[in-house]
Amino acid sequence: MSALKKLASETALYGISTILGRSINFLLVFVHTAAFLPDELGINVKMYSYVAVANILYTYGMETAFFRFAAEDKQKYYNIIQSALLVSSTFFSGMLILLATPVMKGLGYPHQEIYLIWLAVIIWIDSVTAIPFARLRVEKRGKKFVIAKICNILINVGLNVFFLLGLKKIAEGDYWQAMQPLAQSLYSSSIGVGYIFLANLLANATFFLFLRKEFFDFQWQFDWAVFKEVFIYAFPILLMGLAGMVNQVFDRMLLEAYLPQDFYANLNAQQALGVYGNAYKLSIFMALSTQAFRYAAEPFFLSKTTDKNSPATMAQATKWFTIVCVFIWLGVCLNLDWLKMLFLRQAIYWQGVVVVPILLLANLFLGIYYNISVWFKLNKQTQYGTYITLVGLFITVALNILLIPRLGYMGCAYAFLASCFSMTALCYYWGQKFYPIPYPIKQISLYIVSAGLLIYVSMQFSITNLWLSIPYHNLLLLLYTLGVVVAERETLLPARLRKKLF
Repeated sequence: MSALKKLASETALYGISTILGRSINFLLVFVHTAAFLPDELGINVKMYSYVAVANILYTYGMETAFFRFAAEDKQKYYNIIQSALLVSSTFFSGMLILLATPVMKGLGYPHQEIYLIWLAVIIWIDSVTAIPFARLRVEKRGKKFVIAKICNILINVGLNVFFLLGLKKIAEGDYWQAMQPLAQSLYSSSIGVGYIFLANLLANATFFLFLRKEFFDFQWQFDWAVFKEVFIYAFPILLMGLAGMVNQVFDRMLLEAYLPQDFYANLNAQQALGVYGNAYKLSIFMALSTQAFRYAAEPFFLSKTTDKNSPATMAQATKWFTIVCVFIWLGVCLNLDWLKMLFLRQAIYWQGVVVVPILLLANLFLGIYYNISVWFKLNKQTQYGTYITLVGLFITVALNILLIPRLGYMGCAYAFLASCFSMTALCYYWGQKFYPIPYPIKQISLYIVSAGLLIYVSMQFSITNLWLSIPYHNLLLLLYTLGVVVAERETLLPARLRKKLF
């Protein structure tokens, strides 16, 4: 139990930067949907989908490899891996900058080369700071990690507000007309949504300030024999990460191309992409807990390969992770009536929230998959991770192509759910064969199914009055909470209180 408490404390620490930080970053949905219409934000949705894939390619599994090999000689592997990433990242970004014109033309955004140039630099910074951040995690210097991440997000959000709610609105004459000439001289309408990329670039540049000690401690070093061993370990993780990320963002890459132009009465394909991409962001609440747990769990479990209690610890950690995620699923779905109004600032975006319950459930399964996938990393059988994610990718691609023309962006949501569930089921099946862990499957399944039924039932009774809807839906959440407390009373309640109540 002490190991679980330690994991919980580390998860909470990284959760400060992940949950608090990304929650602050989530305010950008408010900013972006207030400043731009869906067709304008379409390019933002699509370009960041490509950035997510590029980030995997740029780091090619080296973070996980560093966690695995740092125990042998931390400084040596830090130098070798960081040297490799500096060279490869500079080459990749240099090529993107040189080929910016034909690439943007091919993507359907001619004369917007500056967007790709800024994004190429953003990806380069993310890549060359990945291992210094990983080193902070290995060395248990979570506070520095937290401060750097939160400051980056605060700067990014602040710049977005300044550019889009400040300069843009003043330049367009929405308020402070006396300042309009100055704002017009500073704000360029031709850049438009590009200010989102520029704000990201300026914020990411601050990472070098926070990580200056880690960069000064770096020494150029490269040993091909050593790097080959690291790369062989990391390559399946690269394929797994690449397939996994494409699995997550491929719907936004395909939606505009496969959606019939007349599918929605009030939206064309580009507008539908903007609506879906921003409604999708409401599912971020589930991704927050998943990422916070992964930051702590991956180095934690990989450092306990010889601990005989590790399987039991993993099983309990997965159960409690699932319980937390189920509460997030319920909390968001039961409060969508007012969440959509709060974050999606123009009513045209609200029609997209129908995808949120499905996407949240998909991310819940994805979070469970990340938890139970630790077995093939501990066993050095990372090829199974590749097999699983390739299956997930195939399901995503096939179902998106099949369902988008028939169901629109709901097809994207169902495809992602089917993919995530399949990956989780496969990972559990193979994991029990090669590294048996006593997961409480019946309990986990009961929590998920009961929450799903509660969401379904609540959606059958539409209450348009928010003053009635909010207390009604949160009463349902409270009743579910009481049910969990009763089911988990042995863990959650002190012995004296259990005797009085039960």
